[in-house]
Amino acid sequence: MTVSALATATASALPEIHPEAVRRDSRPLRLITCGSVDDGKSTLIGRLLWDTKAVKEDQAATLHRDSGKQNDLGLPDFALLLDGLQAEREQGITIDVAYRYFSSEKRSFIVADTPGHEQYTRNMATGASTADLAVLLVDARTGLLEQTRRHATIASLMGIKQFVLAVNKIDLTNYAKAGFEQIAHDFKALALSLGVRQVTAIPMSALKGENVVYSGQAVMPWYDGPTLIETLELATQRSNQTTGFRLPVQRVCRPGESFRGYQGTVAGGSVKPGDSVAILPSGQVANVKQIVTFDLVRNAAVAGDAITLVLDRQVDVSRGDLIVSVDAQPQTGLAFDAQLVALQPEGIQPGKRYWLKAGARRQRVQVQPVSQLDLHSGKWKPAESLSMNAIGKVHLAFDELAMFDPYEQNRATGAFILIDPDTNNTVAGGMITAKRADLSGLNAGEARVILSLPADLADQLMATELLASRRDEVESRRLTTAAARDFIDGIDG
Repeated sequence: MTVSALATATASALPEIHPEAVRRDSRPLRLITCGSVDDGKSTLIGRLLWDTKAVKEDQAATLHRDSGKQNDLGLPDFALLLDGLQAEREQGITIDVAYRYFSSEKRSFIVADTPGHEQYTRNMATGASTADLAVLLVDARTGLLEQTRRHATIASLMGIKQFVLAVNKIDLTNYAKAGFEQIAHDFKALALSLGVRQVTAIPMSALKGENVVYSGQAVMPWYDGPTLIETLELATQRSNQTTGFRLPVQRVCRPGESFRGYQGTVAGGSVKPGDSVAILPSGQVANVKQIVTFDLVRNAAVAGDAITLVLDRQVDVSRGDLIVSVDAQPQTGLAFDAQLVALQPEGIQPGKRYWLKAGARRQRVQVQPVSQLDLHSGKWKPAESLSMNAIGKVHLAFDELAMFDPYEQNRATGAFILIDPDTNNTVAGGMITAKRADLSGLNAGEARVILSLPADLADQLMATELLASRRDEVESRRLTTAAARDFIDGIDG
């Protein structure tokens, strides 16, 4: 395949959007730059800021002053626009995540510059958790490295499905077409193995600005694909609308005896007065009476809105509870499957009990590693423990009822962190993949038994010695009459 054909094929993977349909006042596109160390991530973003006129005159003067001796092109050190920590400037590396805002004539952007060193992988994962698109840099001289594969894998696990492969420093290979083609081919194979199909490969020189904002056809006539900024202008945003209404309760508001509201940021779906909602984990049902914000009473709220929800009856709701749509509830249970990235030197120890924090909710959980991703082969291999920076699949076993959406359906209610109770360090960041149905204690042909009991009696039954020892085999649901009827009809079918 020729480079032109490759560029056309990869660019066509992105949805076609008419330029006029992209509004400057819409939510900014969030993107990260990632890849191995010294591949030019900070320089690329600095060049983007410089060429889109996002650098003010006083910033430019400071940049020229701090750059010291300029390079052969008479340009300042663009990386200094991102690397603000003293340790970063002294070592010439990125350590922390740096966020910058810039815009083109057609769209606005928020970019996160993430570190390339393996020891700062946790910072890269933080930047990827909120991004719509990943710009993965590769040095044209070295091709894909282990850290390149690690960052691509983490970005895909975080739900990023749009990648720009920036083959940087192409000028140092005399603009070699064959080298670019090979790197693009290798990365496309990696992306397909990760379930990513939207890839745009661009040869560029971040230092010289070729194919970043301005075309590099003068030196690369063999490439007729889009520049980086053109690709970003046509990218799509991720949405949290694949689930029903979700409101993680951050605070119970009681300014007086006559008012009780439940505050938080809507994490999915929408809600309006009159809607029926369920409070998890208790399962109580109420109707929405009022939606209040800091300055007005609203007729509706959608994902991203910070609201105070007032219900039509007195119910027991506390910080950490989840208010959800009655007819579109998350998964609840005592066991879930998840994927995570280990972030501390001690890694993840099998069978150890951690604190799991999801939103404002914190629960005790036991973690059992199952497999670890081999970054060289791209295959999952059995693992009894996970070392630092390892990407693994695990089983989670909770002491109390847990509620999650799969991460692919809702990032806010499907993500979590693990905290070591001994040190209070965040040891892993993870995402829920599915609810785990552990039926190892039952015969394969055994019939499923459904009991309908009053809530207090059901709690007493679950506390008996017989069921307490087999909690993972018992599923407890608090359903409305309609939901229970649908559940039973599904089993009968």
